[in-house]
Amino acid sequence: MNTELLYQLYLQHPTITTDSRTCPSGSLFFALKGTNFNGNAYAASALKMGCAFAVVDEKEYAVDERYIVVRDVLQSLQELAHHHRIALGLPVIGITGTNGKTTTKELIAAVLKQKFSIYYTQGNLNNHIGVPLTLLSLTKAHQLAVIEMGANHPGEIKTLVDIACPNVGLITNVGKAHLEGFGSFEGVIKTKSELYDFLRETGGQAFVNLDNPILYEKSEGINRIGYGIEKNNGQVQGEITANAPFLAMRWHNFGDTAEYQIETKLIGAYNAENVLAAVCVGRYFDVDSSLICEAINKYTPQNNRSQLTETAHNKLVVDAYNANPTSMRAAIQNFAAMEAPKKALILGDMLELGNDSGTEHQCIVDLLVENKFDKVFLVGECFSKTNTNYPVFSDVIALISEIPKQKFQNYYILIKGSRGIKLEKTLSYL
Repeated sequence: MNTELLYQLYLQHPTITTDSRTCPSGSLFFALKGTNFNGNAYAASALKMGCAFAVVDEKEYAVDERYIVVRDVLQSLQELAHHHRIALGLPVIGITGTNGKTTTKELIAAVLKQKFSIYYTQGNLNNHIGVPLTLLSLTKAHQLAVIEMGANHPGEIKTLVDIACPNVGLITNVGKAHLEGFGSFEGVIKTKSELYDFLRETGGQAFVNLDNPILYEKSEGINRIGYGIEKNNGQVQGEITANAPFLAMRWHNFGDTAEYQIETKLIGAYNAENVLAAVCVGRYFDVDSSLICEAINKYTPQNNRSQLTETAHNKLVVDAYNANPTSMRAAIQNFAAMEAPKKALILGDMLELGNDSGTEHQCIVDLLVENKFDKVFLVGECFSKTNTNYPVFSDVIALISEIPKQKFQNYYILIKGSRGIKLEKTLSYL
């Protein structure tokens, strides 16, 4: 079945599922394949559970007219999403970057909701499957779409921008993450810059942090609106006014005497660029400045990202959703600058760094030594290979058995590590 015919079927059944356990009545099931599963084998179950049709790419599973046979299910899903995006014709904002893209997406969505009916990436559905599913959730009732795009291998952002065709976009930053997949830091820069390449080729608009020399260089030749903290850097200029522990800022439009104050619920000075990006996008879409501030003030981070959690005994700075050398260094430096009577850190391995893992983990240990924290606990195989006097635990379970012996009382505790280390399991013990 070609894309146009499949699209007509989608218009009659606009709910998409790829999970045979979740099959709303009348939905379309796309039988995706993975390393350890074949969605074709679950097509019959999906139809029995309530799906109207099942899109498959192995003919032997198509036993009646409810099965739609295509050459490749994933490709058909992506082509259908692209077709739908073009048919709707609404503005699409594309967001990528090494760190902060989810927080930036959430802040931008909060700002734009003050004026528009929008749809934005839910959770972390930001890959070659998540982006198409997000686009296919758009309806004629939406006026704007905010699409987060993630990558851990070369060429992945190009695939996603070709599907989503963003009119405007931003790269939050580029850092040392997924080096195992990208091969090098230069590979990270090249892949993230594929968003800029698309905007340059299509005459799109880019929002650029002009304080970042890499982004400034890579965005040359694009219609760009800048933001930043350094003086005279960008259309939107900001200044950090507090970070104890929540980030507060003031900002103004370049050449405008009016200043606006923001009091966030975000931990970390490194979130300043994410806030300014949201302000910049809001101003571009003509959201009132006071509404921009109100939206950002009300935003509360979720999913263990830059959150302050208070327990009966301690205050926890929880940033345990992910970690790489760039974000880990920023978090440690921000934590070092915070005023607190006693500080402890629980840090987990930074995964997917390939051959750079040993060097990068040792650099983090050396940074910890420089800052002379009260207590430091390291978790994971990578930290165990460093030259350190800090206690290192094989996994989070081993650490949890140690926590009661430490008698944490009135500490500020930074908790950060890659998602695979599962440091969030420590929260109830602190």
